[in-house]
Amino acid sequence: MRIDAHQHFWRYHPVTHDWINAEMTAIRKDFLPADLAPVLARNSIEGCVAVQADQSEQETDFLLALAKENTFIKGVVGWIDLRSQDIEERLAHYKQNRHLKGFRHILQGEEPGFMLQPDFLKGISLLNDHGFSYDVLIFPQHLEAALQLVRHFPQQRFVIDHLAKPGIKDHLIDEWKKGIGAIAEHPNVYCKVSGMVTEADWQNWKPADLYPYLDVVTEAFGTGRLIYGSDWPVCLVAASYDEMIAPVKEYYASFSASEQQKIFGANAMDFYHL
Repeated sequence: MRIDAHQHFWRYHPVTHDWINAEMTAIRKDFLPADLAPVLARNSIEGCVAVQADQSEQETDFLLALAKENTFIKGVVGWIDLRSQDIEERLAHYKQNRHLKGFRHILQGEEPGFMLQPDFLKGISLLNDHGFSYDVLIFPQHLEAALQLVRHFPQQRFVIDHLAKPGIKDHLIDEWKKGIGAIAEHPNVYCKVSGMVTEADWQNWKPADLYPYLDVVTEAFGTGRLIYGSDWPVCLVAASYDEMIAPVKEYYASFSASEQQKIFGANAMDFYHL
C-alpha cells in the first residue's frame, strides 16, 4: 500500500493558525479530506497519516473524528501535553482509539533544551508502553538535543519530520549532515522524506536543489528507515502536490521495486502500525 505519511487537515482560523503568515496566503483556508482524496488518488496513494498542526487535545480529537469518517486516513499523529500531571490517564484514554498512532509537539518553536526537561522526558518514557510513536519536528539547531533525547529511549520509535528542515534555500548542508548522521546511528529513529520544497526557495527551487539532501538521508538511514510524506497542504506555498512528489519519485526511480515500496508505504505501515 502506498502511504502519504505526513499531511494536515484544518478549518482555518487566524488565531489558531497564526503561523500561516502573509507570505502563505495560499493555505489560509480550510483543508479537509474531500480536498485531499482526489489528489492522493491521482498519485496512486491509497492512504495517509494526518498529523497535528495545533497543540491541543481538541486538534487530536478533530483528526480522530476525520479518520473515523474517512477510511483513507489510516492513522493520526496527535498532540498531548507530555508534561501534564495526568499524562498516564490521557495516554490510556487515547490508547482506546485504534486510529491514534503517535504524538508530536512543535519542538521547532521551542528552545532545544525543552525536550530534555524532566517532565517532558517522563512523558516520552511512557509512550512505548502504550504503543505510541513520536514525531520529532525540529530545525538543524535542535539536532544535538534530539540526539540526547533518543539516547534516553532506545526502545521508543522516533521519526524526524522533514529531514529536520535543512537550509535548502541557502544550500546549507555540512553541519546538518553531521547532526543527521549522528542521530541516524540509532536504529529506532526513522526520517520522513517530506517538507523539502518549503525549505527551498519557494519561487525558484528546482529538483536538483533537493537531491544533495536526499543523498544524505538515504545514506544515513538507508531505505529501511525512510518514510515518504507530502506535508500537504503546507507544501502548496512552494509547489503543487504533483510538483512536490515528482523529484522524490525521480530520485528513487533507480532503486529496486522493494526499496521504493518501503519508502512510499511499507516503512510507514511498520512504523505507525497501520
